[in-house]
Amino acid sequence: MNDKIVFSKYQGAGNDFILVDNRNALFDRKNEDLVKNLCDRRFGIGADGLMLLQDTKNFDFEMVYFNADGREGTMCGNGGRCIVAFAHDLGIIHDKTAFLAVDGPHEATLAAGQVDLGMIDVSEVARDGDAYVLNTGSPHYVVYADGLAGMDVYQSGHAIRNNDKYRADGINVNFVEQEGEGYFVRTFERGVEDETLACGTGATAAAMAIAMHENREGAQEIPIRVLGGQLYISFDKTNNRFTNVRLKGPASFVFTGEI
Repeated sequence: MNDKIVFSKYQGAGNDFILVDNRNALFDRKNEDLVKNLCDRRFGIGADGLMLLQDTKNFDFEMVYFNADGREGTMCGNGGRCIVAFAHDLGIIHDKTAFLAVDGPHEATLAAGQVDLGMIDVSEVARDGDAYVLNTGSPHYVVYADGLAGMDVYQSGHAIRNNDKYRADGINVNFVEQEGEGYFVRTFERGVEDETLACGTGATAAAMAIAMHENREGAQEIPIRVLGGQLYISFDKTNNRFTNVRLKGPASFVFTGEI
């Protein structure tokens, strides 16, 4: 590959990503050390993850996502919204798109700086004590917490993610607290191995756990505040099945460069 990598930096509610246009297939996606170094906040560009935008048949593009530890990851909701904004800025798409990610096809629309992203259906929600465990493209553990603003999310999330049950495969850990008409969510992310300012699949999982906890049925829109901003999750709920799942929030260009 070339010595220099041209990249763009985007953020969605404070979840920040390195975006690379890899339609020329020159980026070495097997080089975990390269990805890890680029995501390093002191020795690289700095990001929660890195994404490659690639050509694929029957879709506008393919999204390939890497965690900050350099390994290919599962679906990232805020990353999905950011790569849609990136594709728009590259001129690949206009105000709507259909793209392929690791968990299958997704579609999205763009309007007024907001990206409204379709997520996968969910029909399995397990319990682990007081917590809800489900997969919204990535595996999530969701539990209610009091005094969330002052909570040590790193310590609590790290302990759950590394306990005997979840250590091998890892899990993202979300803490939820009601505030007014909405909810506040903080997330410890595997792969980053720290708290992030936002997690799209986590906010989606939290909204589903809230609907389960409150026995909600039918069409729902649940406002979720994260440290980096405001997200909105909507879906149709019938018993334990969630369909027409949407994740809506901001996705913004930060800067571009080469390294």
